[in-house]
Amino acid sequence: MSTRELATPRGLRLHIGIFGRRNVGKSSLLNAIVRQDVAVVSPVAGTTTDPVEKAMELLPLGPVLFIDTAGVDDEGALGELRVQRTRAVFARTELALIAAAGTWGAFEEQLLEICAEQKIPAIVVLNKVDLEPARAATTAELRQRGIAVVETSATQGKGLPELRQAILAHAPTDFLEPRAVVADLVGPGELAVLVVPIDKEAPKGRLILPQVQVIRDLLDHDAMCVVTKERELAAMLGRLRTPPRLVVTDSQVFLKVAADTPPEVPLTSFSILFARLKGDLTVQTEGALAIDDLRPGDRILVAEACAHHPIGEDIGRVKIPRWLTQYVGGRLEFDTIQGHDFPSDLGRYRLIVQCGSCTLNRREVLARLMKARAAGVPFTNYGLAIARSLGILSRALQPFPAAHALVESHEQGRRDSH
Repeated sequence: MSTRELATPRGLRLHIGIFGRRNVGKSSLLNAIVRQDVAVVSPVAGTTTDPVEKAMELLPLGPVLFIDTAGVDDEGALGELRVQRTRAVFARTELALIAAAGTWGAFEEQLLEICAEQKIPAIVVLNKVDLEPARAATTAELRQRGIAVVETSATQGKGLPELRQAILAHAPTDFLEPRAVVADLVGPGELAVLVVPIDKEAPKGRLILPQVQVIRDLLDHDAMCVVTKERELAAMLGRLRTPPRLVVTDSQVFLKVAADTPPEVPLTSFSILFARLKGDLTVQTEGALAIDDLRPGDRILVAEACAHHPIGEDIGRVKIPRWLTQYVGGRLEFDTIQGHDFPSDLGRYRLIVQCGSCTLNRREVLARLMKARAAGVPFTNYGLAIARSLGILSRALQPFPAAHALVESHEQGRRDSH
C-alpha cells in the first residue's frame, strides 16, 4: 500500500461494490483488479462470508475502495445473515459491479433493480468467459437497455483493461468534482483559525481525521490556517492584525470558543462542516431544532462511524447525553451504535444524532438520513446537537445562510407564540 493510499481517508474514496451469486468469481475479480490476493478464492461456493474491503489508487480516477460481498443467493440461517450484510453494502456503494458467470436470471435482475431504485450506476461483469462464453443474446439485451457490459476472465486477466475503462466512464461526477470542506468559506489568501483541544480524548501524538482534512482542504485552496487550543484562543486572536475569515472549533469547547471569538467573526465547528460535506445541512439543522420537541423518557439513537474504544468522558456516550438531558430537563434513553451498523426499525426513536462521519462516505450518510425521514424521525449530527443544547445554534450556523435563516425563523416563531 502506497503512502498516498494510506493518506486518503476511506470516507473520501469512491466506493465500488462487487455483487453477484456465489461462486461467480467476485473475489477473483477483486484480486485481479487490485493485483493482490486480498480475498480468499475457492471453488467452494460461499467462501466470502463478510464484505472484504480493499483501498487502492485506480489511476487516473484516484483513490477508490472496492468492497467484495457474499453471494446474494446464500442459503440457510447463516446464509441469510450474509445476504443481509451484502444488501447493507448498497447503502455506501457509489458504483456497483454486478458479476455473473454462465447464468443471467432473477438474482442478477434484482441486483440491477436495487441499483436503479437507489440510483447507483452499475456495470455488468460477465465473468469466467474462458469456461463458458457469455451468451450473445444476454449481452445484446443488456446493452440495448443502456447497461454497460464487460466480458472478463479474472483468472486469465481477460477483459480487465475494459473493466477499468468502464469504471472510469461510470464514476459519479460528484466524485470527480470533490466538494470543499471549508475552503469556500475562507477564500484564497485568507485566514482560518482552528481550535483543537488537547485533552484525554485527543489521540496521542496526532490530530483527528476531521482536523487533518480541514487543514489539507485549506492548503489545497491556497488559504491559511492557525491551529490553537481553546485556552490560547483569546491571546492568539489579540495578536492578529486583522480578524480571521472563520473560526472552526471542536464542538466540545463550543461555549468557551464562542465567548472568546468576537461576534463579528463567523464561527462553526468541525462536525458542522462535515454535516454539510457528508449529508444535508438544512435537513440536519431541522433535526437539531427538533430537540425542542423532546420530552423526558424519549429514546435517542447515537450513531458513531468509527469503532473507537470509549473513555470516561466519551462525547457520544457521556457528553451529548448529558447536554441533551440538561436541555430537556429530564431523563432520556440513549442507544449507541458504531461502524456501518444501522437499525432497520427506527420507529422507537424520537431523534437520531450522527457523528461527523469522517470515516463514512456521503452516500451512506444520505442513506441513513433518508431512512430516518421515511420513518419520520428527525436526524441531526454531533455538532448541531451540541450547539442547540448549549443555546448557540444560530451563532454556529452563521457561515451558512440557508441553515442560519431556518434557525432564525424557528426562533421568531417561538417568540411570536409567547
